[in-house]
Order: sequence, then structure tokens, then C-alpha cells
Amino acid sequence: MDERFRQMAESLHPSFERLMAMGPLRGSAPSRATTPKSGIYLFSEGSKHLYVGRSNRIAERYRLHCGPSAKENQASFAWKLTAEVMEHKATYRKGEGRKDKILIPEFADAFRLAKERIRAMEYRFVEEADQTRQALLEAYVCIALGTPYNDFDTH
Repeated sequence: MDERFRQMAESLHPSFERLMAMGPLRGSAPSRATTPKSGIYLFSEGSKHLYVGRSNRIAERYRLHCGPSAKENQASFAWKLTAEVMEHKATYRKGEGRKDKILIPEFADAFRLAKERIRAMEYRFVEEADQTRQALLEAYVCIALGTPYNDFDTH
């Protein structure tokens, strides 16, 4: 294994521990004044960890995941929950994308409920400004916690 990669990978666990030690927030957006700008974040329901993301605007990203005015192309986690409830498999066929599905009242309702569910979840974050470490930390946390709504599929 490349020595630089090994050293970086081995240095991720303390950040994981800080993330898990954070007292979770619930029900409201984190304060921009007290939230680090860049890092990774985790959504959980009790002891079930569901989704990890990364951002260079953590406080704003929370609002995009679950704010009432967040759109289907901004709230990726909410859309994953919506697709699961609606038994919708993503496709790139005309008329079957997010912009099309959100016009169907049942999808719009499910999407609204998904954002409400996310607002009720526990939310944690940890600072990581270095973009490479941030990407590796996101993958590390996903693997360590087995978050079911993360994937690294390409489109």
C-alpha cells in the first residue's frame, strides 16, 4: 500500500471518534456561528446511523437536506427516502426523473414527509477542511457505521 495513503487512512479514526462523541443536535439547523464550515455530517435515528455527507458549508447543507423549501435536486437524502417509500428506481428516461416525479402529488407528499423525518433526526458533524481527508473520512464513516442510504454510485 502507498505509504502516504496508509498514513492518511490511519489518521481518520480520531475524527470518527470526535464525530461520534458529539452531542447530537435535533430539530433545528446548526448555528452558522458555532458550526465548522467544512467537514462531514451524520444523520441518525437513535442508534441507527442512516446517512453521511460532506460539505464545505455544513450549516447550509443541513437546510438543503430538510428545509421546507428545499427542492428535490438539493435534498438528496430526502429524495432517497422518498424513492424508497414510493418504490421508485432512479432512471434517466425522459419523464421519470426527479423533476417529473415531484409533480405527482403522492411524490410531493412523500418528499415533504421525508424532509420532516430528517428534521427530527439526530445530526452530528466534525470539521475537516482538507478535501482529500474529507472524502476519505466520509467513506470511512459510511463503512464503519454501515449507513444504508449512502452509495458511491456514479451517474
